[in-house]
Amino acid sequence: MDAADLDYRARTLTGCIPPRLVARLLELGHEREVQFQAGRGEWFCALEWARLLGHRGRHGQALEVLAPYVATNWWPAAQARAELLEGWGRAEEAIALSRPYAEAGDRPALDFFARLLARHGRSGEAFVLLRAGIQDWFLAECLVDVAETAGMDEEAAALLEARMEAAVPACDDPDCGNLRLEPSNAVGLLATIRERQGRVEEAIALLHTREITSVNGRDQLADLLARHDRITELRAYAASEHHGHAVQRLAGVLEERGDVKGAIAAYRVFDATPSGMRHVAVPLSELLARHGRSDEAIEVLRALTEHDAEDWLVHILCTLYADHGRSREGLAHLDAIKARSGGKEDWDLFRMRLPLMADCGLLDEAIELARSHPEGDTWYAAWALSDVLAKAGRTEEADALLAQHPAVDSSLRAERLIELGRVRDAVRLLQEPTSRPTTPARDGAYSTEPPF
Repeated sequence: MDAADLDYRARTLTGCIPPRLVARLLELGHEREVQFQAGRGEWFCALEWARLLGHRGRHGQALEVLAPYVATNWWPAAQARAELLEGWGRAEEAIALSRPYAEAGDRPALDFFARLLARHGRSGEAFVLLRAGIQDWFLAECLVDVAETAGMDEEAAALLEARMEAAVPACDDPDCGNLRLEPSNAVGLLATIRERQGRVEEAIALLHTREITSVNGRDQLADLLARHDRITELRAYAASEHHGHAVQRLAGVLEERGDVKGAIAAYRVFDATPSGMRHVAVPLSELLARHGRSDEAIEVLRALTEHDAEDWLVHILCTLYADHGRSREGLAHLDAIKARSGGKEDWDLFRMRLPLMADCGLLDEAIELARSHPEGDTWYAAWALSDVLAKAGRTEEADALLAQHPAVDSSLRAERLIELGRVRDAVRLLQEPTSRPTTPARDGAYSTEPPF
């Protein structure tokens, strides 16, 4: 067991039992297998087994399970041990264990260590440790969080303002107005500080200067306006924010207040803008479905997919049809899309027929239709068919189908084997050695073969 091998398998989920299947094994009562594999280098088994022992008060045994992994100096193992120690009220031991990793400059370790210190009354120490990394967006976010408990908001704000003043042009083009800001989230972090200092107007003004308004589907300005009940301003901002994230926040606030009609109206106003409905069709349909208006929810997506039949939108629509007992209508809609494409139907759209046909009692017909599809003999077709068969309780057939395609993700077939009670076969399959990709030396030429 060594850190590099552990890290590779944990990151790629190859050659190991992944977390989802460890949870499944425990759910089905296979504790002995998880315990056995924990002692054989299966990290995710060791992690869950140690947690389980900890919950049962068997702290010494839990630490013994993790000991060989911690001995490799692999940070995730040390972090897991530190989390257990902290949870048992042994924070000083957790701090002592984590410190060397943080001082070595490991970013995740430094973030964890600083937050650990802050949780245990040592926020000032954490702040000092982090300030040298203020140019790193990840560590800057941690510093701002720590500053709150340390009572050092103004010091953190001064560091961020200095970084903002030091921003330089992003390129040599004299007409380019973009700036290279380090950390990239400095404006948002400074706004966070100003808001919690009660300087809301300053926070709002700062957020209006951002180049990137949304991160992971959330808009910080919209969230701030909602928190401070500035609905008129939120409504105005939602009308100008083209991603649709601000109008989603507005609709969410209105729905929370019981104004479902107002929430729907907010979406309807936004969908009147160019390409507006494409951004909000899904949240609007979800809102309608939550309030018993499934017909309208389906119509919103049906109308959109009449001229924008992207597979992800069609998939959501077909799921809505199935969830509301209208699978035959879903099939008819797929027929209409196929007709508009001259009778051609790529697998990405065709596979949506399978669960709908199964709902209509046409599973055998679906299987035959899938096999006759031009892509019906591919591994991804086998994957989709296997899923439908398993949901129909035909797990043996699902496994047999996957067995014909050894290249298919082994975790999927392993799940089928576990459901059949063939746990050892599943584990053996997951642990089969896989060749690691190698990156050839660059010779300056472009390649059309992976890795590109």
